[in-house]
Amino acid sequence: MENINREHPEYIARKGMWRQYKDLYAGGEQFRLSASDYLMRRHKEPGPIYQERLSRVFYQNYIGSIIDWYAATLMHREPVLMFEGNDAAAKDFYSLLYDDCDLKGTSLPEFFRQRFVQTAVCGSSYIVVDFPKTAGAARSRAEEDASGQSRAYLVDYGPEEVINWNFNETGGLEWIVIRTSCLQQSQVTDAKWESETRWIYYDRENFRMFRKAGESSPIELIDQGRHALASLHRVPVFQVKVTAGLWLMNKSALLQLEHFNKSNALGWALTMGLFATPVIYSDREWNQIVGESYYIQMGPNDRFGWTEPEGKVYQIAADNLGQLKDEIYRVCYLMSQAGDGSDARQSALSKQMEFSTTEEVLRAYGDAVKETLRQILWAVAAARQDGVTIDVGGMDEFDINDLGTELDDAKKLLDLGIGSETLKKQVFKKLALKYLSDARQEIKNRVAEEIEHQ
Repeated sequence: MENINREHPEYIARKGMWRQYKDLYAGGEQFRLSASDYLMRRHKEPGPIYQERLSRVFYQNYIGSIIDWYAATLMHREPVLMFEGNDAAAKDFYSLLYDDCDLKGTSLPEFFRQRFVQTAVCGSSYIVVDFPKTAGAARSRAEEDASGQSRAYLVDYGPEEVINWNFNETGGLEWIVIRTSCLQQSQVTDAKWESETRWIYYDRENFRMFRKAGESSPIELIDQGRHALASLHRVPVFQVKVTAGLWLMNKSALLQLEHFNKSNALGWALTMGLFATPVIYSDREWNQIVGESYYIQMGPNDRFGWTEPEGKVYQIAADNLGQLKDEIYRVCYLMSQAGDGSDARQSALSKQMEFSTTEEVLRAYGDAVKETLRQILWAVAAARQDGVTIDVGGMDEFDINDLGTELDDAKKLLDLGIGSETLKKQVFKKLALKYLSDARQEIKNRVAEEIEHQ
């Protein structure tokens, strides 16, 4: 309990960055409340002027829209679960898991869409496999299924909640600590709100849960035992992660902040330019307030002016904002979407070639999501001792024309007359499941079984 709140050095170095990245993604009121952390204060700028600029702050959130576009496009065709084996009860369970994977009614595609967004923003996302906690052990598999003990489900955690960890010599997780905080009402009568913090420690076989209610309370152990994957001798935590080159927020955050500061500076300058400042040329004392409560007093022979490049600084700033916006899209592999409509007459072939890089990036994201989902399903199947082999497909085509091309390729392959019924069944199943990507998993399983037994 003395060490449970210790933070990993990498976590300490990154937790400020994660807060900034989440603000940049969310935008809106969340960003405005933290705008003082991001709006640069000019050299010797008076406090009241800076506060007025803060009150007028605005944020053009390009990166948030880019990440949401990637998430929506990636999950346009949902992941396909493919089973080999005759365990009908197991297939029914995975159909249930597909429709409700976290006991909150969240489907598996929507759950992983949210994890992908978190990964694109923070660089990684964590998923815990768990089973419902019961009073005693079941005497048979049927009793286990009837009591709900075998109902595996997923729990998500952000990287800012995973505070400490350790790897073994082979690179696998040896143990991990997850910390979560929330507000709880202490009593129903007085309805006082208190901050409650919980820590969950996982190693390869056991878990321990700690709790601290309020600021003055001590940390106490509230639960412990064997976790869901203890029989596999592995930590029940899985990570969705992308390489630095595919970490969208990390590639564009500085550009987005530069655009934010320059767009606000230009907006402030244009707004102030709408309010003319009176200039009084006089040697005598002047104490009257004129105009918008501001004035400048100068002697008849005094001179006053501003330094700026040939009087075109506003146009230069506007052009630079356009370049920054285009650069944000470029580093996110979406240059085709950065235009202002001037390329509307571009040929279909040119657009397809321009989009090919984006498609390759989407496939890389799809591979990362499928690999994590595959590892989770394999672990669940092993822990439940299911009699099925599971594979994950899909999330590699992002245009309806891709399916048409694949149909033509499949027809050409089958026309070769290769004498393999297994090949024919696998081709039919792959095409059918991709076409039915948004159907219920139960329907997909039934179609796959019918193709297998035809």
